[in-house]
Parts: sequence; structure tokens; C-alpha cells
Amino acid sequence: MRRTGAPLLAGLLVLASSAAAGPEPARGKALAEARQCGACHGADGVAQTAGVPSLAAMPGQVVVLQLILMREKLRQVPAMAPFAEGLTDAEIEDLGAWFESLPPGLPADRAPVDATKLAAGAALSQKGRCGICHLPDYRGREQMPRLAGQREDYLRQALTQFRDSQRIGTDTQMTGLLHGYSDADLAALAHYMAHRDGGS
Repeated sequence: MRRTGAPLLAGLLVLASSAAAGPEPARGKALAEARQCGACHGADGVAQTAGVPSLAAMPGQVVVLQLILMREKLRQVPAMAPFAEGLTDAEIEDLGAWFESLPPGLPADRAPVDATKLAAGAALSQKGRCGICHLPDYRGREQMPRLAGQREDYLRQALTQFRDSQRIGTDTQMTGLLHGYSDADLAALAHYMAHRDGGS
């Protein structure tokens, strides 16, 4: 796995904040509509498509960093490549502001609670101290994504990619934290996070 580390993170944050005007959610909304983001991520930012993350109430920095990684081809997501290509820093910040401004929601196909998996996921989250970075209610902050109410299938996929060193990010913390977790462990964690409320 590429070890990008703190220097790249700092560079990306500088790059993302280089636009003269501050981010504007209204411009982000217009751009999201023009780029048809809602076709996969949901018109309200709540994804109803399997394997696609919900972006409603996602911290803006998460959206900004991920779009920059995709635009610069540091993170390969073929389905996103044509949408990220050509975006300016200001447009990316506007998109981040728009998705952050949306109220959180839940996918219509969210699975019913499985008490056994929920308890196992809660214990694993406590063991991994997930709430330190993602906050105790898992609503995320800064460049740490919102996990609460996220699509369970997407969470399971992302956790597996991190564990297996298949996901490029701005650091390698998640890969180290998930070392040794079984598929069942990751499924339980995903189920637990998908059933958190995460505040507003």
C-alpha cells in the first residue's frame, strides 16, 4: 500500500483551501445536479444503490480529500473517475460544503437489527477505539468520515479494503488498526455503525 502520510495530507489541505472564495453549498448543489451525483449517491445524499456511500451530513473535508485523491488518480475508483476529472479546487470545496449541509438519512433497504452482530460490533468498536477519531456517536469530523447510518454494504466493503491494503488514503492507520480482523468481525462492525444515529 502506498504510504502517503502527513506530508501529502498537509499538501492536499493547502491545495483544497487555495481558492479565493470560501465554499458555497448552493454552488455545490448546482454542480452536484449538473454532474448527476444523485444518480448514485441519492438526490438527498442518501445512497440507495448497493456499494455506494451516502454523503449526506458527511464532513466536508472528507468529500474534499477523497475527490482530490480521485482527481489526482491517487485513489482509483473507476466509477468516479469521469466525475472527479477536471474539477477545480473551488468546485470540490463547494461539493464538500453541499453534502455536509444535508441532513443525515437512512437507506430504504437498511437491514433489520441483528442483536448478535450488533453486540459483537459494539465490542469491536470499543476495542478498536473507533469513537476517538470518528467521535463517540460516529458522525465523523474533519477528514474522518461519518460512519453512523452509512450503508452497511459500503462499510463492509471499505473496511475489507482497508484491512487488505487495497484502499489508498492519506495515511495507513486503518490498515494497521484492522490487521487480524476476520470477515465476520468486519461484518459486525459494519452492522453496528449502520445502525448508529450519529446525531444531526
